[in-house]
Amino acid sequence: MNELLLVASIAERDSLRYTPAGIPIVSGILQHGSQQMEAGIARQVEFEMSALAAGEISSRFADAELGAVHQFRGFLARKNRNSKALVFHIIDFNRLDTGA
Repeated sequence: MNELLLVASIAERDSLRYTPAGIPIVSGILQHGSQQMEAGIARQVEFEMSALAAGEISSRFADAELGAVHQFRGFLARKNRNSKALVFHIIDFNRLDTGA
């Protein structure tokens, strides 16, 4: 199974564009920071991840507030068929209330 659930903020986002097939798509960078337990030891985890939203979800992603914390659901795939780099394909997301 290839399913990823990630709490992150939108650090960067490109403008809405269209694939040659006419599918709307928005690329961006998600930023995550958390503390995770590994082998009984707390570990600080911070990273940025390339992401994209295609189809109906792309307009929601294009309008989402930069810097706001969201829970993203999707899957990982190669950036293109000749690449080893991975991209997170967003299929749904919801803004989280951070209490601020």
